[in-house]
Amino acid sequence: MNNFFESERLVFRSWTQEDKDEFRKLNADQEVMKYFPDVLSHEESDLLFDRIRKNMAEKGYGLWAVEIKKSGDFIGFIGFNNADFRAFFTPCIEIVWRLKSEAWGKGFATEGAKRCLRFGFEDLGFSDIYSFTAVENTRSEMVMKRIGMIRIAEFDHPEVPMDSSLSRHVLYMINKKNFFSDLTRSPTD
Repeated sequence: MNNFFESERLVFRSWTQEDKDEFRKLNADQEVMKYFPDVLSHEESDLLFDRIRKNMAEKGYGLWAVEIKKSGDFIGFIGFNNADFRAFFTPCIEIVWRLKSEAWGKGFATEGAKRCLRFGFEDLGFSDIYSFTAVENTRSEMVMKRIGMIRIAEFDHPEVPMDSSLSRHVLYMINKKNFFSDLTRSPTD
């Protein structure tokens, strides 16, 4: 198992075959997948699993398996995706997270996303990183705000049917300069 980096409480690592069952459960959880068109079948989850591993091998980054440092428990993934659907801001690097519902409300998404942003800007040389979600997904939007991203637009996701309540998305962005200037501000600024 290859650990890429860590945050205070989390380990970001490569995927192993042993993760497949937990990954299937994550993608089949109705609550976790609430803001996606549907849950994933085992077959769909396995295809995504293979795509994530292939992308990681080819690019050296992607969606890292995330576990809690203290317990070694797998809680989901956080990382980068190359978004290339047709939109005014694509192609772009997107930061994404999907965590087990038991891991929600503990600050793991915020902590993990901040650490990924640092890795993306410092080690991968990204200049801008985007994030987007369905307008209804206020939990993820709050994470975007907490990690210093700025809301720049709303758009209709071209891969979601227009008649779906999930079609309308919020779009956030952060650049390298803003990320590092946020880190140097004191908490009272």
